[in-house]
Amino acid sequence: MNKEKECCRNKKTVRSETEKKTINNRLNRIEGQIRGIKNMVLDDRYCNDILIQLSAIESSIKSLSMHILENHLYSCITDGIEKNDPEVIDELMSLFKRFNK
Repeated sequence: MNKEKECCRNKKTVRSETEKKTINNRLNRIEGQIRGIKNMVLDDRYCNDILIQLSAIESSIKSLSMHILENHLYSCITDGIEKNDPEVIDELMSLFKRFNK
């Protein structure tokens, strides 16, 4: 069993340095977008412009969420299925319900 999958069972996911860098870069971009919107509000920018930027942030967050979900499916969920762990199906269903809101 690889170390990443082993850690998943303890409700901890060990990520490679490359994966951490990818996630952190995306989070930094989202953080920058949010700072930009704060400045737009302070500068009394037009509502439509702010709403467009908010929509871009929503898309960025959704994309990052899907990236993390995909990795979760290929590591932790796969490991649980291989071990015939019925709880993993409940976890997966909970995730799908949350993502379909």
